[in-house]
Amino acid sequence: MSATIFKVDSFAERPFTGNPAAVCILSGPREEAWMQNVAREMNLAETAFLRAREDGFDLRWFTPVVEVELCGHATLASAHVLWEAGVLASKDEARFHTKSGLLTAVKRGDMIELDFPARPVERASVPAGLAEALGIEPRYVGRNMDDYLIEVESEEIVRNVNPDFARLRKVRVRGVIVTAAATTKGFDFVSRFFAPAMGIDEDPVTGAAHCFLGPYWSGALRKREFIAYQVSARGGVVHVRLAGDRVRLGGHAVTILHGALDV
Repeated sequence: MSATIFKVDSFAERPFTGNPAAVCILSGPREEAWMQNVAREMNLAETAFLRAREDGFDLRWFTPVVEVELCGHATLASAHVLWEAGVLASKDEARFHTKSGLLTAVKRGDMIELDFPARPVERASVPAGLAEALGIEPRYVGRNMDDYLIEVESEEIVRNVNPDFARLRKVRVRGVIVTAAATTKGFDFVSRFFAPAMGIDEDPVTGAAHCFLGPYWSGALRKREFIAYQVSARGGVVHVRLAGDRVRLGGHAVTILHGALDV
């Protein structure tokens, strides 16, 4: 049974920027082990697997190591593929049934907007070894059910973080967001995301992290709409808009290649 597969750069307006994701459209059921093997073969931060159902698509995401419950950039890539390949008309809403509930995507001009759950921040103590592994002095530490958020004094510190990943893997944490108010003109805040426990030392642009960052910076900056920049080597822009207990995440996407899996 073959499957169609695409590689898409998400939160990107031109190739080779943003965060690459694979999107695999399944024609029938596949075992979880097979999906994990494909994700390992693709060796990207996430590979998304789509299967049509009556009221949308089942959607699952895998890193090269584990399945995850929420992924922004691979969801954006999935919606982009469905519209670009003509599976959905451009006016149609993309509906995804996931382990994080129903997620939707719509086109807003030339941008795609995702509807994701907000994940408010709670103040927390610094886990043992985390600050040392990152080599930074936290200004604020918060967490949600999955990740830690560390605010530092400046955008320059965020850009220059150079984690000791061997030490970071030993810290009992799934992922770490390092963030600061932006000094680069046109942006509200910047961030980077590290998740070596998930098989991703640094994720280039992390949509799901902005479900955490949006509520946090809303409290800090007294705003509900933001333009954020993830200052990884590839870099990417995320438009963030709070809507009650939801976060709207906007971005662009570019298809890099497509083909078929003959396994």
